[in-house]
Amino acid sequence: MKKSKRTKKSNTWKIKQHRDQFFKKSKVLGYRSRASFKLIEINKKFKFIQQNTKLLDLGSSPGGWSQVASEIITKGKILSIDLKDMKPIKNVKFTVGDIFENKIKDHISEFFVGKLDVVLSDMAADTTGNKSLDSIRTNHICTKVLNLSSQILKPKGVLVSKLFMGEDFIEVKNLAKSLYKEVNFFKPQASRNESKETYLHCKILKTL
Repeated sequence: MKKSKRTKKSNTWKIKQHRDQFFKKSKVLGYRSRASFKLIEINKKFKFIQQNTKLLDLGSSPGGWSQVASEIITKGKILSIDLKDMKPIKNVKFTVGDIFENKIKDHISEFFVGKLDVVLSDMAADTTGNKSLDSIRTNHICTKVLNLSSQILKPKGVLVSKLFMGEDFIEVKNLAKSLYKEVNFFKPQASRNESKETYLHCKILKTL
């Protein structure tokens, strides 16, 4: 009996994972996902997470980025939010919810009691198999994160958000430049070569 296309795709993914140096490294070092190394690289380049940072991790599950942040932040605060559940991480407050709902925005404000230093988003839309559509949907999330971050960050705050290289890349770039004084793009080595993902690093809000 022939294997289904879904089974073949699943097996191919498993093979890639086991050949992946970052996947293996995450298992050895106890990180929850290979994505941890993306944040490690981004922070090494831009140096925005400090001991006393107030940090919000959007779409945090399974917790790879929150885990990295918790190793650095010892005097600040970390709030992680996702629609999916996430196993506890020491010194990290986790909340299940939609980050774009008003009640969650209120929760963020109450937790930090003021503005934040850093907003992280490694969110991507669920894949459909249509790369162009997936890119558009993920970049739409990025634009929503850009707008949200401009409301909750301190004047010198930092946003790091995933986006995909695609036909609407320029629109996202222009929005970022309209909100922030410094806008950079960076693709970590931990991102797979075939992936269209890159990361937006924004710093210092413009006066609105």
